[in-house]
Amino acid sequence: MSAPVPARPASTVLLLRDGPQGLEVFMVVRHHQIDFASGALVFPGGRVEPADAVLAGGDATAAFRVAAIRETWEECGVLLAGPGDVPPAEGEFAAMLRARGLVPAVDALAHFAHWITPIPVPKRFDTHFFLAAAPADQDAVHDGGEAVDSVWIRPLDALAEGEAGTRKLVFPTRMNLTKLARSNSVAEAFAAARAKPVVTVQPIQRDTPEGRWLRLPIEADYGGEEFLAGDPPSM
Repeated sequence: MSAPVPARPASTVLLLRDGPQGLEVFMVVRHHQIDFASGALVFPGGRVEPADAVLAGGDATAAFRVAAIRETWEECGVLLAGPGDVPPAEGEFAAMLRARGLVPAVDALAHFAHWITPIPVPKRFDTHFFLAAAPADQDAVHDGGEAVDSVWIRPLDALAEGEAGTRKLVFPTRMNLTKLARSNSVAEAFAAARAKPVVTVQPIQRDTPEGRWLRLPIEADYGGEEFLAGDPPSM
């Protein structure tokens, strides 16, 4: 057997706000020509870049948070930052922060989930999911490149649209929407995320005639241990 494909470090952002009917999350529709999760409704996110580790002061764990903040800026136009002196890192994001006298507000994020793509999948990611409260004075928008549309949506509504087939949801998105839907407000979501340690999820696949089943650690608190994926597992 060949060695498993290494999982690439990545970060995903669940940007939240309190809407008139409860908690809403910002989601984008990925371009149909992108090879990963094409056409799917997803949370903004992307790979951890070398400059993210520099901005995090060399802290590998904090680099995931910096990547989440950078991706929020690049994909949503929302900047989560505060006053400070940014380290001498490369890239447009670091240059923008330096010009404004800002540093990434890593403490503003709440660690929500950690998923690693199953070993048999040819394109794998080691993804940390973070909650972020949308600043009231900034508008979230999609970038028009990788994302062709965007929406503020209640988690339960996104799940219903996925079930109805009007939205495409990949498995990790569906499961994290299900967990997020337990909260009715931004404050509740942050409190719930900080109340329990994050348990790493690396699904175990089981193929049957009815489809692909994925087994998750019960301690990860997704309401069960085995679920019908519906789509090939990806993140």
